[in-house]
Amino acid sequence: MTPHTDTDNSIAASRGQFATRFAVIAATVGSAVGLGNIWRFPYEAGTHGGGAFMLLYIAFIFIIGVPVLTAEFIMGRSTRSNIFGAYRALAPGRPWYLAGYIGIVASMTIISFYSVVAGWTLEYFIESITGSLSGLDSGQYHSRFLALASDGVRPVLWTILFLALNFVIVARGVNKGIERISNLLMPTLFVLLIVFCIRSLTFSGASEGLRFLFSPDFSQITPSVALGAMGQAFFTLSLGLGCMATYGSYFSSRTPLLRSAVTTASLDTLVAILSGIIIFPAVFTFGVSPAAGPTLIFEVLPSIFHSLPLGPLWSALFFFLLILASLTSTISMSETAIAFFIEERGMSRRTATMTNATVALVFGTLCALSFGPLDGFRIFSLNIFDAFDYLSSNILLPAGGLIISIFTGWVMPRHILREQLSPARRITLTALTILLRYIAPTGIILVFLRSTGII
Repeated sequence: MTPHTDTDNSIAASRGQFATRFAVIAATVGSAVGLGNIWRFPYEAGTHGGGAFMLLYIAFIFIIGVPVLTAEFIMGRSTRSNIFGAYRALAPGRPWYLAGYIGIVASMTIISFYSVVAGWTLEYFIESITGSLSGLDSGQYHSRFLALASDGVRPVLWTILFLALNFVIVARGVNKGIERISNLLMPTLFVLLIVFCIRSLTFSGASEGLRFLFSPDFSQITPSVALGAMGQAFFTLSLGLGCMATYGSYFSSRTPLLRSAVTTASLDTLVAILSGIIIFPAVFTFGVSPAAGPTLIFEVLPSIFHSLPLGPLWSALFFFLLILASLTSTISMSETAIAFFIEERGMSRRTATMTNATVALVFGTLCALSFGPLDGFRIFSLNIFDAFDYLSSNILLPAGGLIISIFTGWVMPRHILREQLSPARRITLTALTILLRYIAPTGIILVFLRSTGII
Protein backbone atom coordinates (compact mmCIF):
# COMPACT_ATOMS: atom_id res chain seq x y z
CA MET A 1 0.00 0.00 0.00
CA THR A 2 1.44 3.38 -0.97
CA PRO A 3 0.48 6.93 -0.06
CA HIS A 4 -2.27 8.41 -2.19
CA THR A 5 -1.49 10.92 -4.90
CA ASP A 6 -3.89 13.58 -6.12
CA THR A 7 -4.24 11.80 -9.45
CA ASP A 8 -5.63 8.71 -7.79
CA ASN A 9 -9.17 10.07 -7.62
CA SER A 10 -10.78 6.80 -8.72
CA ILE A 11 -9.71 5.13 -5.47
CA ALA A 12 -11.12 8.02 -3.45
CA ALA A 13 -14.40 7.84 -5.32
CA SER A 14 -14.73 4.09 -4.83
CA ARG A 15 -14.58 4.37 -1.02
CA GLY A 16 -16.69 7.50 -0.70
CA GLN A 17 -15.81 11.17 -0.60
CA PHE A 18 -17.48 14.22 0.91
CA ALA A 19 -19.12 16.06 -1.97
CA THR A 20 -18.87 19.64 -0.73
CA ARG A 21 -16.80 21.89 1.49
CA PHE A 22 -19.85 22.35 3.70
CA ALA A 23 -20.08 18.58 4.16
CA VAL A 24 -16.41 18.48 5.24
CA ILE A 25 -16.99 21.11 7.91
CA ALA A 26 -20.35 19.69 9.02
CA ALA A 27 -18.90 16.19 9.45
CA THR A 28 -15.67 17.20 11.19
CA VAL A 29 -17.35 19.73 13.49
CA GLY A 30 -20.01 17.12 14.20
CA SER A 31 -17.29 14.67 15.17
CA ALA A 32 -15.70 17.19 17.53
CA VAL A 33 -18.90 18.61 19.01
CA GLY A 34 -20.45 16.39 21.65
CA LEU A 35 -21.19 16.16 25.34
CA GLY A 36 -17.66 17.43 25.98
CA ASN A 37 -18.68 20.85 24.66
CA ILE A 38 -22.19 21.20 26.05
CA TRP A 39 -21.80 19.25 29.29
CA ARG A 40 -18.12 19.02 30.21
CA PHE A 41 -16.90 22.51 29.23
CA PRO A 42 -19.36 24.48 31.42
CA TYR A 43 -18.63 22.49 34.56
CA GLU A 44 -14.87 22.46 33.89
CA ALA A 45 -14.96 26.24 33.40
CA GLY A 46 -17.13 26.60 36.51
CA THR A 47 -14.77 24.49 38.59
CA HIS A 48 -11.66 26.34 37.38
CA GLY A 49 -12.78 29.93 37.73
CA GLY A 50 -14.51 30.79 34.46
CA GLY A 51 -12.74 33.38 32.32
CA ALA A 52 -9.16 32.37 33.12
CA PHE A 53 -9.92 28.77 32.23
CA MET A 54 -11.60 29.76 28.96
CA LEU A 55 -8.69 31.97 27.91
CA LEU A 56 -6.24 29.12 28.39
CA TYR A 57 -8.60 26.67 26.74
CA ILE A 58 -8.79 28.76 23.56
CA ALA A 59 -5.01 29.18 23.49
CA PHE A 60 -4.43 25.42 23.78
CA ILE A 61 -7.05 24.70 21.10
CA PHE A 62 -4.88 26.50 18.56
CA ILE A 63 -1.43 25.64 19.95
CA ILE A 64 -2.06 21.89 20.37
CA GLY A 65 -5.47 21.05 18.94
CA VAL A 66 -5.10 22.52 15.45
CA PRO A 67 -1.65 20.97 14.74
CA VAL A 68 -2.74 17.47 15.83
CA LEU A 69 -6.04 17.83 13.95
CA THR A 70 -4.13 18.86 10.83
CA ALA A 71 -1.80 15.89 11.29
CA GLU A 72 -4.75 13.48 11.34
CA PHE A 73 -6.20 15.07 8.21
CA ILE A 74 -2.82 14.68 6.46
CA MET A 75 -2.50 11.03 7.45
CA GLY A 76 -6.00 10.22 6.22
CA ARG A 77 -6.03 12.04 2.92
CA SER A 78 -2.47 11.17 1.88
CA THR A 79 -3.24 7.46 2.17
CA ARG A 80 -7.01 7.34 1.54
CA SER A 81 -7.16 4.90 4.43
CA ASN A 82 -8.34 4.29 7.96
CA ILE A 83 -5.93 5.14 10.80
CA PHE A 84 -4.43 1.61 10.89
CA GLY A 85 -3.84 1.57 7.13
CA ALA A 86 -2.49 5.12 7.19
CA TYR A 87 0.32 4.19 9.58
CA ARG A 88 1.14 1.12 7.51
CA ALA A 89 1.25 3.09 4.24
CA LEU A 90 3.32 5.98 5.61
CA ALA A 91 5.85 3.77 7.41
CA PRO A 92 5.92 0.50 5.44
CA GLY A 93 7.71 -2.42 7.03
CA ARG A 94 7.81 -0.76 10.44
CA PRO A 95 5.55 -1.47 13.45
CA TRP A 96 3.95 2.00 13.59
CA TYR A 97 0.73 0.45 12.27
CA LEU A 98 0.23 -1.13 15.70
CA ALA A 99 -0.61 2.37 16.97
CA GLY A 100 -3.68 2.22 14.76
CA TYR A 101 -5.17 -0.31 17.15
CA ILE A 102 -5.22 2.37 19.85
CA GLY A 103 -7.69 4.43 17.87
CA ILE A 104 -9.84 1.43 17.01
CA VAL A 105 -10.03 0.22 20.62
CA ALA A 106 -10.54 3.75 21.97
CA SER A 107 -13.39 4.49 19.58
CA MET A 108 -15.22 1.28 20.48
CA THR A 109 -14.58 1.84 24.19
CA ILE A 110 -15.90 5.40 24.14
CA ILE A 111 -19.01 4.64 22.12
CA SER A 112 -19.88 1.90 24.65
CA PHE A 113 -20.20 4.22 27.66
CA TYR A 114 -21.02 7.36 25.67
CA SER A 115 -24.15 5.67 24.34
CA VAL A 116 -25.32 5.09 27.90
CA VAL A 117 -25.20 8.83 28.64
CA ALA A 118 -26.95 9.49 25.32
CA GLY A 119 -29.57 6.94 26.39
CA TRP A 120 -30.18 8.83 29.63
CA THR A 121 -30.61 11.94 27.50
CA LEU A 122 -33.24 10.18 25.37
CA GLU A 123 -35.33 9.36 28.45
CA TYR A 124 -35.07 12.94 29.74
CA PHE A 125 -36.14 14.20 26.31
CA ILE A 126 -39.26 11.99 26.35
CA GLU A 127 -40.05 12.88 29.97
CA SER A 128 -39.69 16.58 29.16
CA ILE A 129 -42.24 16.22 26.36
CA THR A 130 -44.70 14.32 28.56
CA GLY A 131 -44.28 16.76 31.47
CA SER A 132 -43.00 14.07 33.85
CA LEU A 133 -40.16 16.35 34.99
CA SER A 134 -42.46 19.21 35.98
CA GLY A 135 -43.23 20.19 39.57
CA LEU A 136 -40.27 18.44 41.22
CA ASP A 137 -37.92 19.90 43.81
CA SER A 138 -34.11 19.62 43.65
CA GLY A 139 -34.05 16.50 45.81
CA GLN A 140 -36.58 14.78 43.59
CA TYR A 141 -34.51 15.54 40.49
CA HIS A 142 -31.53 13.95 42.22
CA SER A 143 -33.54 10.88 43.22
CA ARG A 144 -35.04 10.59 39.74
CA PHE A 145 -31.64 10.51 38.06
CA LEU A 146 -30.27 7.96 40.52
CA ALA A 147 -33.34 5.80 39.91
CA LEU A 148 -32.77 5.92 36.15
CA ALA A 149 -29.04 5.18 36.31
CA SER A 150 -29.48 2.27 38.72
CA ASP A 151 -32.46 0.69 36.96
CA GLY A 152 -31.79 -2.75 35.56
CA VAL A 153 -33.82 -2.30 32.36
CA ARG A 154 -34.41 1.29 31.23
CA PRO A 155 -30.76 2.33 30.69
CA VAL A 156 -30.19 -0.78 28.56
CA LEU A 157 -33.28 -0.13 26.43
CA TRP A 158 -32.35 3.51 25.84
CA THR A 159 -28.75 2.52 25.00
CA ILE A 160 -30.05 -0.01 22.45
CA LEU A 161 -32.31 2.63 20.90
CA PHE A 162 -29.48 5.13 20.59
CA LEU A 163 -27.13 2.56 19.06
CA ALA A 164 -29.89 1.61 16.60
CA LEU A 165 -30.11 5.25 15.45
CA ASN A 166 -26.34 5.28 15.04
CA PHE A 167 -26.45 1.98 13.07
CA VAL A 168 -29.10 3.20 10.62
CA ILE A 169 -27.01 6.26 9.74
CA VAL A 170 -23.55 4.73 9.35
CA ALA A 171 -24.86 1.66 7.50
CA ARG A 172 -25.87 3.95 4.65
CA GLY A 173 -22.28 4.93 3.96
CA VAL A 174 -20.30 8.16 3.64
CA ASN A 175 -22.53 10.15 1.28
CA LYS A 176 -26.04 8.81 1.94
CA GLY A 177 -25.48 8.39 5.66
CA ILE A 178 -22.75 10.45 7.32
CA GLU A 179 -22.76 13.41 4.92
CA ARG A 180 -26.55 13.77 4.71
CA ILE A 181 -27.14 13.55 8.45
CA SER A 182 -24.23 15.90 9.24
CA ASN A 183 -25.57 18.47 6.77
CA LEU A 184 -28.91 18.30 8.59
CA LEU A 185 -27.91 17.94 12.24
CA MET A 186 -25.14 20.53 12.54
CA PRO A 187 -27.14 23.56 11.31
CA THR A 188 -30.01 22.40 13.56
CA LEU A 189 -27.65 22.17 16.52
CA PHE A 190 -26.33 25.71 15.97
CA VAL A 191 -29.86 27.11 15.61
CA LEU A 192 -30.86 25.50 18.92
CA LEU A 193 -27.74 26.84 20.62
CA ILE A 194 -28.51 30.38 19.47
CA VAL A 195 -32.14 30.10 20.59
CA PHE A 196 -31.00 29.01 24.05
CA CYS A 197 -28.40 31.78 24.21
CA ILE A 198 -31.05 34.41 23.45
CA ARG A 199 -33.30 32.96 26.15
CA SER A 200 -30.48 32.77 28.69
CA LEU A 201 -29.48 36.40 28.10
CA THR A 202 -32.94 37.48 29.30
CA PHE A 203 -32.24 36.09 32.80
CA SER A 204 -31.63 38.56 35.62
CA GLY A 205 -28.24 36.98 36.31
CA ALA A 206 -27.07 37.25 32.71
CA SER A 207 -24.55 40.03 33.31
CA GLU A 208 -23.04 38.21 36.29
CA GLY A 209 -22.85 34.96 34.34
CA LEU A 210 -21.21 36.60 31.33
CA ARG A 211 -18.76 38.40 33.60
CA PHE A 212 -17.79 35.08 35.15
CA LEU A 213 -17.21 33.54 31.71
CA PHE A 214 -15.54 36.42 29.87
CA SER A 215 -13.68 38.43 32.54
CA PRO A 216 -10.59 36.41 33.40
CA ASP A 217 -9.16 36.68 36.88
CA PHE A 218 -5.49 36.03 36.18
CA SER A 219 -4.89 35.17 39.83
CA GLN A 220 -6.96 32.04 39.09
CA ILE A 221 -4.37 30.75 36.63
CA THR A 222 -2.56 27.91 38.35
CA PRO A 223 -0.78 24.84 36.99
CA SER A 224 -3.92 22.81 37.75
CA VAL A 225 -6.16 25.22 35.81
CA ALA A 226 -3.71 25.27 32.89
CA LEU A 227 -3.55 21.48 32.71
CA GLY A 228 -7.33 21.23 32.99
CA ALA A 229 -7.74 23.67 30.10
CA MET A 230 -5.17 21.76 28.05
CA GLY A 231 -6.97 18.49 28.68
CA GLN A 232 -10.34 19.96 27.71
CA ALA A 233 -8.88 21.42 24.51
CA PHE A 234 -7.40 18.06 23.56
CA PHE A 235 -10.40 15.87 24.34
CA THR A 236 -13.07 18.16 22.87
CA LEU A 237 -11.63 17.81 19.35
CA SER A 238 -11.77 13.98 19.41
CA LEU A 239 -8.03 13.80 18.84
CA GLY A 240 -6.08 10.57 19.11
CA LEU A 241 -9.00 8.36 18.08
CA GLY A 242 -8.31 8.32 14.36
CA CYS A 243 -11.80 9.76 13.70
CA MET A 244 -10.35 12.81 12.00
CA ALA A 245 -7.86 10.74 10.01
CA THR A 246 -10.73 8.56 8.78
CA TYR A 247 -12.80 11.61 7.85
CA GLY A 248 -9.71 13.15 6.23
CA SER A 249 -9.51 10.13 3.96
CA TYR A 250 -12.89 11.18 2.56
CA PHE A 251 -11.71 14.72 1.73
CA SER A 252 -11.22 15.66 -1.91
CA SER A 253 -7.78 16.68 -3.10
CA ARG A 254 -9.02 20.28 -3.27
CA THR A 255 -9.96 20.52 0.43
CA PRO A 256 -7.52 22.88 2.24
CA LEU A 257 -6.43 20.86 5.25
CA LEU A 258 -4.98 23.55 7.51
CA ARG A 259 -7.90 25.88 6.88
CA SER A 260 -10.32 23.01 7.54
CA ALA A 261 -8.56 22.25 10.83
CA VAL A 262 -8.74 25.90 11.92
CA THR A 263 -12.42 26.13 10.93
CA THR A 264 -13.29 22.89 12.73
CA ALA A 265 -11.45 23.94 15.89
CA SER A 266 -12.99 27.42 15.79
CA LEU A 267 -16.56 26.17 15.41
CA ASP A 268 -16.02 23.51 18.06
CA THR A 269 -14.77 26.21 20.43
CA LEU A 270 -17.72 28.41 19.52
CA VAL A 271 -20.10 25.63 20.59
CA ALA A 272 -18.33 25.42 23.96
CA ILE A 273 -18.55 29.19 24.44
CA LEU A 274 -22.22 29.27 23.45
CA SER A 275 -22.83 26.48 25.95
CA GLY A 276 -21.21 28.64 28.62
CA ILE A 277 -23.46 31.54 27.62
CA ILE A 278 -26.44 29.24 28.05
CA ILE A 279 -25.39 27.76 31.39
CA PHE A 280 -23.81 30.53 33.49
CA PRO A 281 -26.55 33.20 33.28
CA ALA A 282 -28.97 30.47 34.35
CA VAL A 283 -26.93 29.21 37.29
CA PHE A 284 -26.27 32.73 38.60
CA THR A 285 -29.94 33.67 38.20
CA PHE A 286 -31.16 30.66 40.15
CA GLY A 287 -28.41 30.64 42.77
CA VAL A 288 -26.69 27.47 41.63
CA SER A 289 -22.95 27.05 42.06
CA PRO A 290 -21.10 27.34 38.73
CA ALA A 291 -18.97 24.44 39.98
CA ALA A 292 -22.00 22.12 40.26
CA GLY A 293 -20.12 19.52 38.24
CA PRO A 294 -21.34 16.57 36.15
CA THR A 295 -24.79 16.57 37.78
CA LEU A 296 -25.53 19.91 36.09
CA ILE A 297 -27.36 18.42 33.10
CA PHE A 298 -29.59 15.82 34.71
CA GLU A 299 -30.28 17.35 38.12
CA VAL A 300 -29.72 21.12 38.06
CA LEU A 301 -30.78 22.24 34.58
CA PRO A 302 -34.13 20.40 34.53
CA SER A 303 -35.13 22.20 37.73
CA ILE A 304 -34.17 25.52 36.13
CA PHE A 305 -36.00 24.84 32.86
CA HIS A 306 -39.19 23.70 34.58
CA SER A 307 -39.30 26.84 36.72
CA LEU A 308 -39.63 28.93 33.54
CA PRO A 309 -42.70 29.67 31.43
CA LEU A 310 -43.00 26.89 28.83
CA GLY A 311 -40.53 24.91 30.94
CA PRO A 312 -41.24 21.48 29.39
CA LEU A 313 -40.59 22.94 25.93
CA TRP A 314 -37.22 24.41 26.94
CA SER A 315 -36.26 21.18 28.67
CA ALA A 316 -37.23 19.07 25.64
CA LEU A 317 -35.31 21.34 23.26
CA PHE A 318 -32.21 21.19 25.46
CA PHE A 319 -32.16 17.41 25.68
CA PHE A 320 -32.84 17.20 21.95
CA LEU A 321 -29.77 19.40 21.49
CA LEU A 322 -27.74 16.94 23.55
CA ILE A 323 -29.04 14.01 21.50
CA LEU A 324 -27.90 15.70 18.28
CA ALA A 325 -24.45 16.40 19.73
CA SER A 326 -24.13 12.82 20.99
CA LEU A 327 -25.19 11.36 17.66
CA THR A 328 -22.76 13.37 15.52
CA SER A 329 -19.88 12.26 17.77
CA THR A 330 -20.78 8.57 17.89
CA ILE A 331 -21.19 8.47 14.11
CA SER A 332 -17.54 9.45 13.66
CA MET A 333 -16.37 7.05 16.37
CA SER A 334 -18.27 4.24 14.68
CA GLU A 335 -16.79 5.11 11.29
CA THR A 336 -13.25 4.77 12.69
CA ALA A 337 -13.80 1.09 13.46
CA ILE A 338 -16.06 0.45 10.45
CA ALA A 339 -13.46 1.75 7.98
CA PHE A 340 -10.90 -0.53 9.63
CA PHE A 341 -13.15 -3.59 9.33
CA ILE A 342 -13.90 -2.84 5.67
CA GLU A 343 -10.38 -2.02 4.49
CA GLU A 344 -8.27 -4.27 6.69
CA ARG A 345 -10.60 -7.22 7.26
CA GLY A 346 -12.45 -7.24 3.93
CA MET A 347 -15.96 -6.91 5.38
CA SER A 348 -18.89 -5.33 3.58
CA ARG A 349 -20.14 -2.06 5.06
CA ARG A 350 -23.24 -3.70 6.48
CA THR A 351 -21.23 -6.50 8.11
CA ALA A 352 -18.66 -4.03 9.45
CA THR A 353 -21.42 -1.81 10.81
CA MET A 354 -23.15 -4.77 12.43
CA THR A 355 -19.86 -5.92 13.99
CA ASN A 356 -19.20 -2.48 15.43
CA ALA A 357 -22.78 -2.18 16.71
CA THR A 358 -22.65 -5.63 18.31
CA VAL A 359 -19.45 -4.87 20.21
CA ALA A 360 -20.84 -1.49 21.30
CA LEU A 361 -24.09 -3.14 22.37
CA VAL A 362 -22.36 -5.80 24.49
CA PHE A 363 -20.05 -3.37 26.27
CA GLY A 364 -22.69 -0.64 26.31
CA THR A 365 -25.07 -3.00 28.13
CA LEU A 366 -22.39 -3.72 30.74
CA CYS A 367 -21.83 0.02 31.20
CA ALA A 368 -25.57 0.67 31.43
CA LEU A 369 -25.87 -1.93 34.20
CA SER A 370 -22.80 -0.75 36.10
CA PHE A 371 -24.79 1.65 38.32
CA GLY A 372 -27.42 -1.00 39.08
CA PRO A 373 -27.20 -4.82 38.95
CA LEU A 374 -23.45 -4.76 38.21
CA ASP A 375 -22.64 -1.99 40.68
CA GLY A 376 -20.64 -4.36 42.86
CA PHE A 377 -18.34 -5.41 40.03
CA ARG A 378 -15.13 -3.36 40.17
CA ILE A 379 -12.07 -2.93 37.96
CA PHE A 380 -9.33 -1.35 40.07
CA SER A 381 -12.05 0.13 42.34
CA LEU A 382 -14.01 1.56 39.37
CA ASN A 383 -17.34 0.31 38.08
CA ILE A 384 -17.46 -0.75 34.43
CA PHE A 385 -18.74 2.60 33.14
CA ASP A 386 -16.06 4.59 34.97
CA ALA A 387 -13.36 2.09 34.00
CA PHE A 388 -14.21 2.48 30.30
CA ASP A 389 -14.25 6.26 30.72
CA TYR A 390 -10.89 6.25 32.53
CA LEU A 391 -9.22 3.89 30.07
CA SER A 392 -10.25 5.89 27.00
CA SER A 393 -10.00 9.44 28.33
CA ASN A 394 -6.89 9.11 30.49
CA ILE A 395 -4.83 6.50 28.64
CA LEU A 396 -5.88 5.69 25.08
CA LEU A 397 -6.67 9.21 23.84
CA PRO A 398 -3.46 10.82 25.14
CA ALA A 399 -1.42 7.85 23.86
CA GLY A 400 -3.04 8.06 20.42
CA GLY A 401 -2.56 11.82 20.19
CA LEU A 402 1.05 11.60 21.36
CA ILE A 403 1.93 8.95 18.78
CA ILE A 404 0.22 10.90 15.98
CA SER A 405 2.21 14.03 16.91
CA ILE A 406 5.53 12.21 17.06
CA PHE A 407 4.81 10.22 13.90
CA THR A 408 3.84 13.20 11.73
CA GLY A 409 6.52 15.42 13.26
CA TRP A 410 9.47 13.03 13.09
CA VAL A 411 8.69 9.93 11.01
CA MET A 412 6.35 10.78 8.14
CA PRO A 413 8.23 11.83 4.98
CA ARG A 414 8.48 15.64 4.78
CA HIS A 415 7.36 15.77 1.17
CA ILE A 416 3.94 14.40 2.14
CA LEU A 417 3.48 17.25 4.61
CA ARG A 418 4.44 19.77 1.91
CA GLU A 419 2.21 18.17 -0.74
CA GLN A 420 -0.85 17.91 1.50
CA LEU A 421 -0.54 21.50 2.78
CA SER A 422 0.37 23.06 -0.55
CA PRO A 423 0.35 26.02 -1.17
CA ALA A 424 1.12 26.82 2.48
CA ARG A 425 4.10 29.08 3.04
CA ARG A 426 7.40 27.70 4.28
CA ILE A 427 7.03 29.52 7.59
CA THR A 428 3.65 27.80 8.12
CA LEU A 429 5.16 24.37 7.48
CA THR A 430 8.06 25.13 9.82
CA ALA A 431 5.73 26.33 12.59
CA LEU A 432 3.50 23.27 12.22
CA THR A 433 6.52 20.94 12.35
CA ILE A 434 7.81 22.60 15.55
CA LEU A 435 4.40 22.35 17.18
CA LEU A 436 4.05 18.67 16.26
CA ARG A 437 7.59 17.75 17.24
CA TYR A 438 7.93 19.60 20.53
CA ILE A 439 4.95 21.59 21.81
CA ALA A 440 2.07 19.14 21.28
CA PRO A 441 3.92 16.07 22.67
CA THR A 442 4.99 18.02 25.76
CA GLY A 443 1.45 19.21 26.38
CA ILE A 444 -0.06 15.77 25.84
CA ILE A 445 2.44 14.16 28.23
CA LEU A 446 1.58 16.73 30.91
CA VAL A 447 -2.14 16.07 30.42
CA PHE A 448 -1.49 12.32 30.66
CA LEU A 449 0.53 12.71 33.87
CA ARG A 450 -2.19 14.86 35.43
CA SER A 451 -5.11 12.69 34.33
CA THR A 452 -3.50 9.56 35.74
CA GLY A 453 -2.70 11.31 39.04
CA ILE A 454 1.07 11.16 38.63
CA ILE A 455 1.24 14.96 38.93
